[in-house]
Amino acid sequence: MCGITGYIFFASDPQSYTKFLEKSIDSLCLRGPDSGGIYATEKVSLGHTRLSIIDTSALGNQPMSDPSDRYTLVFNGEIYNYLDLQKELSGITLKSTSDTEVLLHLLIKYGSDALEKLNGFFALAFYDQQEDQLLLARDRMGIKPLHFYQDENQLIFGSEMKALLEFPIPRKLNLEALHWYLKLNYLPGNLSMLRGVQKLEPGHFILAKGKELTIKAFWELEKSDGIQTDYTSAQSGLIDLMDKSVQSRLMTDVPLGAFLSGGTDSSAVVALATRHHPNLDTFSVGYRDHSFFDETAYAELVAKKFNTNHHVFSLTNDDLLADLDSVLEYIDEPFADSSAIPTYILSKHVSKHVKVALSGDGADELFGGYYKHLALERSLKPSISNHLLRSLNPIISHFPQSRSGKWTNTFRRLDRYGSMIKKSPSERYWMLASLTDDPGCLLRKQIDKSSLDKFKKKYLKSNPNLSDYLDADLQIVLSGDMLTKVDLMSMANSLEVRVPFLDKDVVQFARSLPVNFKIKGSMRKRIVQDAFRTILPEELYNRPKKGFEVPLLQWMRNELLSDLDLTLFNRQHLEEQGVFDTENVMQLRHTLMSKNPGDVHGSIWALYIFQKWYARYMN
Repeated sequence: MCGITGYIFFASDPQSYTKFLEKSIDSLCLRGPDSGGIYATEKVSLGHTRLSIIDTSALGNQPMSDPSDRYTLVFNGEIYNYLDLQKELSGITLKSTSDTEVLLHLLIKYGSDALEKLNGFFALAFYDQQEDQLLLARDRMGIKPLHFYQDENQLIFGSEMKALLEFPIPRKLNLEALHWYLKLNYLPGNLSMLRGVQKLEPGHFILAKGKELTIKAFWELEKSDGIQTDYTSAQSGLIDLMDKSVQSRLMTDVPLGAFLSGGTDSSAVVALATRHHPNLDTFSVGYRDHSFFDETAYAELVAKKFNTNHHVFSLTNDDLLADLDSVLEYIDEPFADSSAIPTYILSKHVSKHVKVALSGDGADELFGGYYKHLALERSLKPSISNHLLRSLNPIISHFPQSRSGKWTNTFRRLDRYGSMIKKSPSERYWMLASLTDDPGCLLRKQIDKSSLDKFKKKYLKSNPNLSDYLDADLQIVLSGDMLTKVDLMSMANSLEVRVPFLDKDVVQFARSLPVNFKIKGSMRKRIVQDAFRTILPEELYNRPKKGFEVPLLQWMRNELLSDLDLTLFNRQHLEEQGVFDTENVMQLRHTLMSKNPGDVHGSIWALYIFQKWYARYMN
């Protein structure tokens, strides 16, 4: 895994950005601590930091140029089918055994058409000096990030926002992006918190030549043809595809292991990996202060069954708080998914043992693994329970609600469901994906509703079914939240994470399945559970999903309260900043300390993370 950065000037009198490029590369050093390099001409510069995984020799270092020095590549990721693709390069003598060199020559031969051939994850920049043309591209699912800034004179790009911020670009808030951040907890789609900066969307590439900038898709989530097979055959098909995917992701010249949470997704990945990789290192994190959420016992059952070299890291609240500053320091755009904290800690521990880890990410979004998927599916079918919950919603809404107790959490979920089914099918999705229905009340300047509606329609049509909801999750939640979290927190610890469920063939297969293969009755992620039922320990089944939640409410009422009052609930600062509605923000503090806090800690956390980011990068 690596970090890339660079720029191309459109103007005839390019400026000297050498010092900015060097700082930009330094800002990405944790993504690639093993080596770094620069390619520079008068108009173009490419920078790279390397985490050596395949061919760890200097022959695999980047930037990498062809023998003629016409073409140069910087690349972040892995191409799992590079040995097969190498067969298409007859007559070319390769100096290394790296996938980078194969990718370089494929791009020389096919140009942007090479992207469709790749099975892997990547963000890349490929420059043709003779044509003065720069190609930027990002993998199909958005596993690897790529940010860019463009104006009439230049195009600047980088693996992370911090790489762009080392260049002299304007630092002005994108208020529409801030609206979506406050609503979702993260920045969806191509949005960035700074005006003029965008994220290249998954499966897209940019071609920059002269002053012309073209953005195109080389892969899209098109409507998939339904699979013509029975359920039993589909289960076998899933196992076969996942086995091939896992096996291809074992390719490495450095130590490799796997995350093992005790859930079916990571357990399935471990089960398949041990077929081809004996004595696999596996890693779990437990929660000493929250035994209800501690699933290390299930992970240990899997580790024992498949004879892995298992490591368990048991965390306390103090451990989570101790690493909070490190997490906030690495985040270079507001990102308020609090599970980033345990992900950071797990990555920190794992990186002491291996440089590559497999994970089960992506299965929930592909196969319908979240409670919200079950709720959305049920909401589309008329029923007596739906009618009752819709009618009783005004009463239930007055019951005490919080995540910290069994009954208060039940009331919270019933109230949320009752409110959700009153909305249109498309708005139900946005409600369940959101922290709040009305983030605009926290802002001084309201965002144009037509602009917000346009963004929604881009990802979800007006009368969606469950497959449409899952596709929206793939495009919004997966790339904006889950993959962003894993990339940032693993790269902060120089650890590469590979995701077998997001292999292009597995994704295509999953999207071809009928809805009842994914959700049936109250069973979520049905085909994944049934396909691996005879392989995994029986104890993993028939138990509730226990996603761990960082104890934000407890922290905010105790350990973090003084810092919240200083950085967020500060009238003078809010007035001087001029971004938020002071009274509505202050009201959040009152709700926080009340007997019925509901989910207010989610909105407070988003604001807190924003203010920490603002103080670091905008002041």
